[in-house]
Amino acid sequence: MTSEPQRSPLSRRGFLGATFAAGVLLVAEPSRVVAATAAAGDVTLSASGVSILASPGGRLAIRDAAGVIRSQGSKFQVKDSVAGIQISTGGTPSLVTLPDGTQAIRMDYVMPAAAGATTVYGLFWVSTNHVHLEWHTTGPSTLVPDGFLFSRAIVGSTEPDRFVPITEWVRDAGGGIPYEETAGIAHASTWGALHGMFLLERSKQDWTNTTWIHCSATPQADGSLLSQADFFFSETRPSATAVIGTSRELGIELWTDRDFNIWDAAGQTMSVTALVANGSSSARNVELSWWVKDFNGETLTTESVTAPVSAASTWEHTFTLPAPAYGISLAEVTATSGDDEAFARTTLTVLPPADYAAGEQSMFGIANYPWLQVPSATALLDLWQKVGINWVRISYAGGPGLPPSAFDQRGMFHNVELQPSLDVTDTVATQWAADKLAVAVAAGATYFEVGNELNRPFNTGVAAQAYIDKALRPVVDRRAAIGADIKILNNGLAGMDKPWLENFHAAGGWDLIDGFAYHPGRGNFTPDYDPPEPYEATSEGRYWNFAGGLRQLKALMADYGDKEIWLTEAYACTRPNGWWNDTYRHAAENVFLTLAMAKAEGIRTVCWYQFHDSVLGNAQAADPDNVEYHFGLMNRDVSAKPSLLAYATAARTFDQATYLGPLAFDDPKTKGLLFDTPDGHAAVLWNRADGYILNQDHAPSPERNFPAPEVWVDPWPTKTSLTVATSGTSASQVDAIGQRTSLAVTNRRTTLTLDGAPRVFYGLALAGNGAVTKGGAFRLKDRRGA
Repeated sequence: MTSEPQRSPLSRRGFLGATFAAGVLLVAEPSRVVAATAAAGDVTLSASGVSILASPGGRLAIRDAAGVIRSQGSKFQVKDSVAGIQISTGGTPSLVTLPDGTQAIRMDYVMPAAAGATTVYGLFWVSTNHVHLEWHTTGPSTLVPDGFLFSRAIVGSTEPDRFVPITEWVRDAGGGIPYEETAGIAHASTWGALHGMFLLERSKQDWTNTTWIHCSATPQADGSLLSQADFFFSETRPSATAVIGTSRELGIELWTDRDFNIWDAAGQTMSVTALVANGSSSARNVELSWWVKDFNGETLTTESVTAPVSAASTWEHTFTLPAPAYGISLAEVTATSGDDEAFARTTLTVLPPADYAAGEQSMFGIANYPWLQVPSATALLDLWQKVGINWVRISYAGGPGLPPSAFDQRGMFHNVELQPSLDVTDTVATQWAADKLAVAVAAGATYFEVGNELNRPFNTGVAAQAYIDKALRPVVDRRAAIGADIKILNNGLAGMDKPWLENFHAAGGWDLIDGFAYHPGRGNFTPDYDPPEPYEATSEGRYWNFAGGLRQLKALMADYGDKEIWLTEAYACTRPNGWWNDTYRHAAENVFLTLAMAKAEGIRTVCWYQFHDSVLGNAQAADPDNVEYHFGLMNRDVSAKPSLLAYATAARTFDQATYLGPLAFDDPKTKGLLFDTPDGHAAVLWNRADGYILNQDHAPSPERNFPAPEVWVDPWPTKTSLTVATSGTSASQVDAIGQRTSLAVTNRRTTLTLDGAPRVFYGLALAGNGAVTKGGAFRLKDRRGA
């Protein structure tokens, strides 16, 4: 235990790197007066708008200006890799003066005997509407700093507490598109017009509940571990509270009045509201400007306004524009004052309703349960059905996301995937099979996917036998014993793992499954890239491709016998400025082409991974470097990516389509797939003059940097003209995100412009069985050439 308490410097990155302002105005007049009292063992500190009360036993209560307790807790929890979880059992408060003269409350916590040499003390102090909290832990090297938590209970709130990542947009020093970083995590509470929040540098949502807040510790020079949090009262949103509370010069947040920033039709009024926060100690004039560009690079609007913003205050302004035609636009709003600037981006989307008729035969699914139900479960499912999602990979009673009844009510179909262990006894494996099959059957699942990506190490096949013995066969045997009619899928393989499948077949696994599941992970390759073998299964290897893996599977199935193919996870990752991943424009093109090829190849269902950017355990946090945060069809702020419109375009095009076959061209670099749809023959065409490798102008590996172009920049330099006959006097083109363009037709002929982006063409003349005369430029190939 330290004899002289020290006030620790803050080590937060970004705006949390600033020292917290004493007396920052939030809802009260500025005040640096701090009152301290102690009686009967209790210790109190007060400042304008807030007071804290510490009591013997470890209790710390936070009170508002009227003295009403809003939050209270009494325990601190540490994690030790040897001793396990250790929770304080009491505490003694005292009033202390820190070296800089600040009055603070010190709480010396009582730790259980099992904690051994671990000691914890807290230091808490106040300023206007603000409480700073920190905990100093010393102990053995086996302490796990990321496993620390402090207790708190919110009293009398009028709304459920919210987990709110505080993000800021930054320009990439290496060039390319801007992106978001998480600058802090807020746990926000509401009491009518009064808002309060705990703000931390890092805090995991799935380690936080109504009793505990996760508070990672940081090693200090003296060997101790420091955990910190700050509590603020305010009358504004968490993002602005964080800017003002940390004295950041400027901050900005955007939102609209429509769920997901999606409108139904052209001409509707799009409105974007910007909240500007001035975190400085003086009033300043702020210029607020915005621009909106569509997917084609057209500037739809620009506007700027200027207004004075008081110190430690906010300014809210709403911009409007009429909704354009079907498509997606990018909006950027910038707040500027002198040399200080803050900006934010979001997307604005026009997506009309659509009807889908394929029902259970639909190919279109989602790989995750709906784990982020923002703004509501109803709104989320409405959007899922609007874009054509009809299968949900995981849903069961008591599981994450929504229960099966939520999908049953909407006529959606659902499966179950559950993960076994391959390192267990036969008895444990048999019991797991019985228990989990019962879960799947009770859920009304059509298919039970027995595990997920259990083929490690990839491309070696070594895990196939253990998978059959410890997971698949016990489930199949149990199904037979109870007479269930549920269908069985193997664990969705990471990549099309040919050695695993060969060993799986040799061991009798092929006859145990009703369908084959795998995840065609893809690097910086177009979906139609069939690379030369052998495939390297490294993080940047050719193993991670779509067309080549599917070709391997089809070749093996020719020997093993046909099975339904389920792509239970398909991807188009948009990690910003990363060469191995897709740009936002490439992602849209690749989503559409993946789904078009899947339809052509007879894939039973494609479950897209995943619906939202960010991850389940830290929903709506931002992490530009972590690939797992960028697989969604939706942005972190739940606005749409172009990928969402590409998914919807594919669902609307292929919902009731029949594949007629591949198209052949005089130019072998021109590719095509022909479908019969309720709207007539639809030809999906593209050209590979610019090759199959994306983002080639990137930094040498292992650097990930690639200066990605803005979404409206055309990445395909080579344009190929193709003149074809039309079936009538009109023809049209639909791009990957669903924008329809009429084509000029003269004497029943039109000229198409093709490049690496797939497009759908309607109204082209396809005589007889899809064949066209030689002069018509293309013909239907034998379907075996698909």
